[in-house]
Amino acid sequence: MIKKLLQRVFKPATSNKSAPATPAGKVERISARVHRIDRKLLSNAAIKTTEGLQKAGFEAFVVGGAVRDLLLKQRPKDFDVATNATPEQVNKVFRRSRIIGRRFRLVHVMFGDEVIEVSTFRGSHLNEQGDAKVADTGRILRDNVFGSQEEDAVRRDFTANALYYDPASEEVLDFHQGVPDIQAGILRMIGDPVTRYREDPVRMLRAVRLSAKLGLKIDKATEQPISELADLLHDVPPSRLFDEMLKLFLSGHAIESANALRQHGLHHGLLPLLDVVLEQPIGERFVKLALKNTDERVLSGKPVSPSFLFATLLWHEVLLAWKKFEQQGNKPIPALHMAMDEVCDIQAEKMAIHKRFSATMREIWGLQPRFEQRAGKRPYSLLENPRYRAAYDFLLLRCESGELPAELGQWWTDFANADGEQRQTMLLPETAPKKRRRRRGPKKSAAGE
Repeated sequence: MIKKLLQRVFKPATSNKSAPATPAGKVERISARVHRIDRKLLSNAAIKTTEGLQKAGFEAFVVGGAVRDLLLKQRPKDFDVATNATPEQVNKVFRRSRIIGRRFRLVHVMFGDEVIEVSTFRGSHLNEQGDAKVADTGRILRDNVFGSQEEDAVRRDFTANALYYDPASEEVLDFHQGVPDIQAGILRMIGDPVTRYREDPVRMLRAVRLSAKLGLKIDKATEQPISELADLLHDVPPSRLFDEMLKLFLSGHAIESANALRQHGLHHGLLPLLDVVLEQPIGERFVKLALKNTDERVLSGKPVSPSFLFATLLWHEVLLAWKKFEQQGNKPIPALHMAMDEVCDIQAEKMAIHKRFSATMREIWGLQPRFEQRAGKRPYSLLENPRYRAAYDFLLLRCESGELPAELGQWWTDFANADGEQRQTMLLPETAPKKRRRRRGPKKSAAGE
C-alpha cells in the first residue's frame, strides 16, 4: 500500500493528463464480505493487467460482463478492463499490447494465449470536443470521447454490465443498482431504451442473448421498444451482426435465443432460415436439432465449429435454391454449386459470415451428394476427405430430421466402422452407366512413307 501511494504521489505530472479524474458521484461500494466473488474464477491475466496499470498510477478495474458473471458464480469467458489511462498510455505500460479499432479505440494486452481488452473510460458522444460521429438515425458511428468512470458507467448498456471490480481492494463499484437487478433476475437498460437502441441497435440482440443465457427477465420498459425498432438492425455493418449472432448461437442457449429473436421480431433479414425455415416442419426440426447439438457441446465444454453451425442454419435455403436451378435444366452438381453461391451472396448482404467459415460451409454442403454414392471406390475416397467427419455429422442431422432415410446414415456409420472385407461386402451394385472408352483410330503414317 505504501509503495502504491508513493507511486501515485510521485508519478510524472503528464502521465495521465488527458484522462480526467473520477468525480465524486453516487456509487455504491460493495465489499468482498458482501459480494463474495470467488477469486479462483478470476483470470491471472486480468489481475496482472489491473495491477500493471495501477502500479503506473492509473485507475483500473475488471468491468462489465465479467463482473456480472462473477457475481452469478460463473467463470467468465472473457475479461475486459476499464481504466482512466488513454490507449497510448496503456500501450506504453504493456510490452505485448496493441491499439485496435476505429469506431472504439481499444488496447489488446496479451499474456500467453489470453487477450485482455482494455478500454479508456468513455465520456458522452455528444461532447463536441471529442472524436465522435453520430448518424441521422442516432446510431453512434465513432466514439473516442474519454471521460470519467461515472460517465463511463452511464454509457454502458445494462445495469448488470455497469459494474467495476478492483482485484486489489476486492470492492465492486455499482453506479446504477446493477447488483440488486442481478439479484432480482432483471435485465434493465441504463437511460431511455429507445435512445440507447438508436445509439447501437445491436443492444437489442444483446438483450435477447443475455436474457436467454443468464435467465434474466427483460425489464418491461427495456423490452417494449424492441419490436418497433427492429428495422434499425438493417443499418448495422454485416460484420458486427455476424459477431453478435455468433455469440448468441454459441451461448449454450441457442434454442431459447432463436425463439426470443422470433418473439421480438428481430430475426427478419438476419438469417433467411429464421424467416422461412422455422415455419416448415422438416426445416424447423433440422434447425432445432442443430441448435440442440450446439448447446450440448457448448455446455459440456466441447469445441464447436461456427462453420458447421452456419452450414446447418442455411442448409434449407441451399436446398430451395438447388431445386430451383435443377428445374431450370441444370445438372445436379452444377445446380448445387450455383445454389451455394446464391445463398452465400444473399447472406453476405445482411450478415457477413467470415470467409474462413464460409469456405468450410461450402465443403460440407458440396460433399452431401457423395453420401448417396455407395458403389465402387467412391465411398473409400469420401472417407479420406479432410471434411468427411463434419459432412458425416451433417448427414446424420439430415437423417434425424426426416429429410433423408435413416438407413443412409446408418450405412455410413457401419461402413466407417467396418474392416476391409466387411466394407467390400457392403458396397452397392454399380448402377451408373460405364464410361465408354474412346477408341483410338489407326496411326497416321509419317509423311513421305
